[in-house]
Amino acid sequence: MQVLSRPPSGAPALVLNADYRPLSYYPLSLWPWQETIKAVFLGRVEVVSTYDAVIHSPTFEMRLPSVVSLKNYVAQDRPPAFTRFNLFLRDSFSCQYCGRGEDLTFDHVIPRSRGGRTTWENIVTACAPCNLSKGGRTPREAGLKPHRMPRRPTMYELQDHGRRFPPNHLHESWLDYLYWDIELEA
Repeated sequence: MQVLSRPPSGAPALVLNADYRPLSYYPLSLWPWQETIKAVFLGRVEVVSTYDAVIHSPTFEMRLPSVVSLKNYVAQDRPPAFTRFNLFLRDSFSCQYCGRGEDLTFDHVIPRSRGGRTTWENIVTACAPCNLSKGGRTPREAGLKPHRMPRRPTMYELQDHGRRFPPNHLHESWLDYLYWDIELEA
C-alpha cells in the first residue's frame, strides 16, 4: 500500500461518521470532491482536513477537503443488504469449500431445486470449479464441507472484514482515521 502526500486522482474526501469513524472500510467511504463541496455548502459535513489544492470561483476560494465528518450520526447497526459483494466480503473473498480466491460465484448450500432459498443462511461463496462439482447436491452428498456455515453477518462484522483489504493507496491526511497496519513508504 502506498501513502500519498499529494491528493489521489480526483481528490476524493474520506467520509467519517459523526463519531469520526469511516462510514465504510471496504469499499472505503470516499466522495468525489464535487459531492464533498456540495455537502459543505449544504451544511451536512464538517471539514476535518484539507489538501493543498484550491478551487476557485469568481467570488470564492476554498481548499479541497481531504477528510470530512457527517454532522448527523448514521447508525451502523442496521442489517446489511444481501448483495453479492457483501456475501463475498462476509466470506473474505474466498471459496468456502477449497479456500481459493479466484473465479468466485455463490452457491446455494441447499440447492434451489430442493427448495433452498437465496438467503444469508443458505448461500456461501464458492469458486466456479467447486460450485460445478457440487451441482444440485448438498455439500455432504458432494463430499464438501463449508469452512464456515452461512449466516447473516452484522454491519460491524462486514466492517471488520473490510479492514483486511486496504486500498492500494491512501492519502496521509486519512491515516489518523483508518485502522490498518500500514507501513509508510519513504
